[in-house]
Amino acid sequence: MSTSAGTLIRTWRQRRRLSQLELASGADVSTRHLSWIETGRSRPTSAMVLRLCDHLDVPLREQNRVLLAAGHAPVHPEHGLTDPPMAEVNRALEAILAAHHPYPALVVDRRWELVTANEAAYALLGGIDPDLLEPPVNVIRLSVHPRGLGGRIVNLDEWRAHLAERLHRDHEATGDPFLAELRAEVVGDGVAPLDSAALVVPLRLRTPEGAVLSFISTTTVFGTPREVTLSELAIEAFYPADEATRRLLG
Repeated sequence: MSTSAGTLIRTWRQRRRLSQLELASGADVSTRHLSWIETGRSRPTSAMVLRLCDHLDVPLREQNRVLLAAGHAPVHPEHGLTDPPMAEVNRALEAILAAHHPYPALVVDRRWELVTANEAAYALLGGIDPDLLEPPVNVIRLSVHPRGLGGRIVNLDEWRAHLAERLHRDHEATGDPFLAELRAEVVGDGVAPLDSAALVVPLRLRTPEGAVLSFISTTTVFGTPREVTLSELAIEAFYPADEATRRLLG
C-alpha cells in the first residue's frame, strides 16, 4: 500500500472531526500511542486497527484497506451477490421488493448503481432513453438526466437539491471520491436550497400517460453487517405521498 496505516487513521480521524485526545479517550488508547501510530513510529496490531476503525465508524471496505496498509490480512469478507454465501441475502432482498408491490422499490450499492428493483420501479422507467439503461445504471445520474427521469420529475430543482445533500452526507461518511464527483455532476451550475420547513422532499414524477405520481422515500440497510458488499447495500422504497398516487397505483 502506498499510504501508511497511520496516515489513513489520521485521515479518518480528521474526517470525523476528532482530536487525537478525543479518539484516544474514546478508543481507550493512550494519546502517545495513537500519535506514534499516526506518525508511523508504531505499527498497530490488527486488533488496534479494528478498535480505532470501529470508533471512527470507518466503512468495512476501508477497514480492510487500513489493515492491509498495516501489514495484516483483511478480516471482512467480500462476495459477489451471486456467490453462494449471499444466497440468503438475495432471498431477503427479493422478499422485501416483492412485499413492497405495488409501490416502487430498488436496491443500490455504495455508488448508487442499480442492483435490482421490483416491477413497479421498472414500470416507471418506460420511455427512458435505452442507452441510459445499459448496465451499470447509476440511479442518481438517471434521476437528473434530461433523457432519463430528469425530464419527467416535476420538482426537479427540489429533488436535485435533495440528491446533492444526500451525496454530501454519503461522501462524508465513506470518503469515496466517486461520490464527490457524482455530487458535482448533480450540482452543475448550482442548486436551490431545500425548504427547511418541509417535512420531507417528495419525488413528483410525471408518467408517460401524463399523470403525476408523488412519493416519499425511505432507506433500509442491513443491521450489523460484517461483510463488505452487504454493508454497502441500501433499499430505497417509495410510498405514496398523496391519495391520488395511492389510487393510481393501488
